[in-house]
Amino acid sequence: MRKVRGAKAKKYAKQFLNLVSLDQVPEIVDKLNLVATLMKKDKNFRNMLASPSFNDEERSNVIGYLCEKLSLSEEVKKFLTFLSKTGVLIGLNEIIRYINTLYMELKKKVKGIVISAVELPESYKQKIIESLKAVTDREVELQYEIDPSLIGGVRIKVGSTMYDLSIKGQLGLLRDKLIKG
Repeated sequence: MRKVRGAKAKKYAKQFLNLVSLDQVPEIVDKLNLVATLMKKDKNFRNMLASPSFNDEERSNVIGYLCEKLSLSEEVKKFLTFLSKTGVLIGLNEIIRYINTLYMELKKKVKGIVISAVELPESYKQKIIESLKAVTDREVELQYEIDPSLIGGVRIKVGSTMYDLSIKGQLGLLRDKLIKG
């Protein structure tokens, strides 16, 4: 079993995206997440799919059964079998993360999280979407969370960029300036 990180995970994600239709990606990724979750929760299942103790035919049979139960296509079955044979199926979570990232890039979309102290009105949510769309030049999908400790304002995370417009964040900046002098 080998860990899959960075460039290797991205390579496998690209291979996956070449196998399936772009329209199918969200549905298939949901099912792949089920496989990854099952691998995480069930040690025996994880060992069966990733351990060299089992031969390729045994692992292929398990993957075939799994794909049948999850209604996954023959291409996805071949992909999972390939990952198993190369010993990198244990890195499925990382590969899925890159699949999502590459999919969003291809669709010219970006995901973000908006954290606010209170529930935001729809008009405010729409203004945030329009502003982020202008900044990122992409369609924006936002998830909303409430954190009363922000006191007021919002904290927005898009990709690796954080926009902190909360009162708590502004007070923290003010405190830092006062400490520095």
